Amino acid sequence: MSFSLKDWFANDLAIDLGTANTLVFVRNKGIVANEPSVVAVKKSNQEIVAFGNEAKEMLGRTPGEIITVRPLKDGVIADFELAEQMIRHFIRKARPAWGLRPRITVSIPSGITEVEKRAVRDSAEHVGAREVYLVDEPMAAAIGVGLPIHEPVGSMIVDIGGGTTEIAVIALSGIVNNASIRIAGDEMTNAIIQYIKKKYNLLIGENTAEEIKCQIGSAAPYRWRGSKQIEGDDAITGNIKSIEIADGSVRESLSGFQNSTDSAAITREILLYFKNQHSLIISEKAAQKMMRSLGYGLPRKRTSSMPIKGRNLVTGIPRTVNIDSEEVQEALSEAVDAIVEAVLLCLERTPPELAADILDRGIILSGGGGLLKELDVRLREETDLPVILADDPLTCVVRGAGKILEDLNGYQKVLSKARRDFIG
Repeated sequence: MSFSLKDWFANDLAIDLGTANTLVFVRNKGIVANEPSVVAVKKSNQEIVAFGNEAKEMLGRTPGEIITVRPLKDGVIADFELAEQMIRHFIRKARPAWGLRPRITVSIPSGITEVEKRAVRDSAEHVGAREVYLVDEPMAAAIGVGLPIHEPVGSMIVDIGGGTTEIAVIALSGIVNNASIRIAGDEMTNAIIQYIKKKYNLLIGENTAEEIKCQIGSAAPYRWRGSKQIEGDDAITGNIKSIEIADGSVRESLSGFQNSTDSAAITREILLYFKNQHSLIISEKAAQKMMRSLGYGLPRKRTSSMPIKGRNLVTGIPRTVNIDSEEVQEALSEAVDAIVEAVLLCLERTPPELAADILDRGIILSGGGGLLKELDVRLREETDLPVILADDPLTCVVRGAGKILEDLNGYQKVLSKARRDFIG
């Protein structure tokens, strides 16, 4: 390996510019900064008081003249000046003052517009980048996890960050199919705040809601409510048949199994119900999934709870209430449902050859939102595919962007080199 003095002084950087956290990777050094994407500012003169961890500790606790701001929203820059100063601050912490202007690789959500991409590029240029490269977050996460992105096999990754959930099927160094929704960790935190506000007339802060989500939050198991199409074989003709049925009808047939955990007996009862009542033969696997979706046959888990403090909206006096894990599941259900639906939609649009690869290889779950308890179980139940939580999911994206820095030539196909547009 040849020694290059230019490379030694360059200190190239990879940045995961996240809504919740910003991570910085320095070539040959690894991850050197990992702090919340929060800035504390004085209202009077816009002077910045604190960045990162220090600013996050101030959330909801600042005096009137200081406000805490998140310069990024839904994975993109919302406040250009503050974002630029925040990036500059993290870069100064990450690299020495001397050296050549660095090349910077920045991860971006796959669903953002060209205008939003240009905003990211301009911010990186203004803080002193020699060259700016953009890489889609799901691609960076796939590289960080170690998926064989260059090979002609399909790999599926679900990266749940703070502002966006990125879902992509990757093969031959490209994204074949993807979905990007602006529902992720921040949406879950806000859902908890709104739920407690509505149910208990209690206003809690963002940090408290985040703590609730991390400690007792979980992805509620899928619950079948309303009517849906059930497909099977006609018991008389043997032809494929589909009927619409309400959950209440099946529940009524299982009235004697309310407290039973005998999964085999409940599955048999469901099979008999469809055969006798609707002349429909469904598979045992479909009956088992239906049993779980109706909440039968599973041992009831002990609920955990925690005390939370906030301000009573009626009296204005501070108050403590206890909230349990089932309530948090209910609060998070809408956001979790949206993520599950996006994954199912992405799978529906995947070419059959790549779908077969995903069946063998499974779905990789990354990002901070992937740490939500039982989310991998929920996705496994919904898709009938293996779901694997990545090692250290919080750093997958920046580690992938760092690997790109170490072999820019090898990863040219996945990069979008940001160039200034000229008019004339």
